[in-house]
Amino acid sequence: MSDAHPIRSRRPGLSVSARIIAGVVLAAIGAVGAWLQHDAPGRSAEPRTEFTANNPPAGLPTALTTGQHLHWSRCTSPPTARTGYDCAAMKAPLDYRKPDGRTIDVALTRRKATGPNARRIGSLVLNFGGPGVSGVSGLPERLNQYKPLLDRYDLVSFDPRGVGATIPVRCGKTADDTGYDGADACAEHSGALLPYIGTSHTARDLDLMYPSHVGRLVLEASVDPTEDLDEEQVSQVKAVQAAFDRFAAHCATRIRHCPTGDGPEEAARRMARLADRLEKKPAPAGGGRNLDADDLTYAVSDHLDLGTDGWSPLAKALTALIDHNDGRPLSKGADDIGSADHAATPRDSSRAAQTAITCADSSLRPGFERLDRNEARIKAASPVFGAAWSTGVYLCYDWPFDGERATPQVNADGAAPVLVVGGTGDPTTPYPGARHMARALGDGVGVLLTAEEEGHGTYPHNRCVTETVDQYLRTGRTPAPGTVCRGSMS
Repeated sequence: MSDAHPIRSRRPGLSVSARIIAGVVLAAIGAVGAWLQHDAPGRSAEPRTEFTANNPPAGLPTALTTGQHLHWSRCTSPPTARTGYDCAAMKAPLDYRKPDGRTIDVALTRRKATGPNARRIGSLVLNFGGPGVSGVSGLPERLNQYKPLLDRYDLVSFDPRGVGATIPVRCGKTADDTGYDGADACAEHSGALLPYIGTSHTARDLDLMYPSHVGRLVLEASVDPTEDLDEEQVSQVKAVQAAFDRFAAHCATRIRHCPTGDGPEEAARRMARLADRLEKKPAPAGGGRNLDADDLTYAVSDHLDLGTDGWSPLAKALTALIDHNDGRPLSKGADDIGSADHAATPRDSSRAAQTAITCADSSLRPGFERLDRNEARIKAASPVFGAAWSTGVYLCYDWPFDGERATPQVNADGAAPVLVVGGTGDPTTPYPGARHMARALGDGVGVLLTAEEEGHGTYPHNRCVTETVDQYLRTGRTPAPGTVCRGSMS
């Protein structure tokens, strides 16, 4: 189907959720400028720095803070943003350790608030995660999800570093190729940029937008800050297997002629036989593509991300594949699920960006002995998804630059409350990660909202979650400790 698949820990472009940051604009910022010129590739000359929060970031010239003014104008791309959206570019340091040095342009988009000025709170900045998802494309694609907040907020999003129009990572066979051809290609075509791409740099860019007035913060479907990349991969493959088992149990009792048989154990056996068949001879998937064994598992997981809404289409697609060797329904369903998120500029660059950001964040560079051990752990953790997911252990082992840390430091003692939303049936960012994130933020800071819901992301699909989050964003009132929203798993 595509080459975007051995990486499944925070996958590119399949999240229906977003991280939402509500802030009051302290000053109009940003200016349109020249694009960064790439230097010759090579390993970073200086080790990556573990940043610690400091608002505003130390040493930034006023030209990048209060002296910077955004010049908003009508968007020319993507096509979905040409009506009703403004775009701008914000200057940011390439290297925050050298704030007076070279700058980059961070691409922004905005949908202005519709309510009267007297009711306007400020700007709501949405980061659609991934990593590797374009906010400039994502906001128009998902506007309907956030329209109820437009009466109080300007909706703003951006392309994080390495994504879309913000110093995009190139890892293809040539500098203009937006595909992924491995770490060496990333170093060759984007080596000058890779040391300055990653979550901490993106957070610093957000600090430029709101250096002292971030008021309300929502983290939805967050990763687990207590797990390193190896642990995260094991946790995720267990979670997606558990989600598939729940689908298989439902299919056995509720769907006539269930393609996965009479329950999870039989489903695992049938999937193994199907994977063997596709490994020997992939099935036609339309558009000149074929669906192989790995594609099978990724497409199934994409449907599981949709929660119970994806179960009936998944059963039909598996029936077509098993009975008629027709991979088109499963392939098309996965494409449709990810269509909004894959609309990055350029469209198919998400794997390169995801790899670059993930390897910038993680300092793990395991040797072959540990790689073999981790690969075996992942295979053993899931009979259906383990083999495909296990290739993810090689993601960063030959990455040409160091990563920041094994696990992030997220403590925010003294900050205003941060609302952390987690779904108990999330197959992509397992629910324990939300619990750990709320706890790690600090006492009185992290506030956990639990949704008993299948699928990856619960806002705006669960009414209780949506009402609770929207109330917090409008009023600043957090839910009571231990609040649980009932849903498809209740």
